Amino acid sequence: METRAYLKGTRLSPQKAGLVANEVRGKSVQDAMDFLIFNKQKGSAIIKKLLESAIANAENNDKADIDLLVIKSIIVNQGMRLKRMKPRARGRADRIIKPSCHIEIILTDQEK
Repeated sequence: METRAYLKGTRLSPQKAGLVANEVRGKSVQDAMDFLIFNKQKGSAIIKKLLESAIANAENNDKADIDLLVIKSIIVNQGMRLKRMKPRARGRADRIIKPSCHIEIILTDQEK
């Protein structure tokens, strides 16, 4: 049984979110939560909330046992980029790109 949770349009760089996602991929839910609670990167707080949502989905929708859940995969994709302009000298402008990302977590039972 697989349970999914999505987060779309997060104002975080996909590269920074991917660093945190690589650390918790394949771990049990309890080990991943311990890592995310004590890590001080911005991506860890966002992924922690998404993992809590995925755990709630598994518990309420699929009647899964929380102790057996394992993170099967975390997928971090690039989202829409906001393009802004910053005024510079002599009437010129620099482009500022503000990235966003989409994150998907898939949980599965450990016994299967």
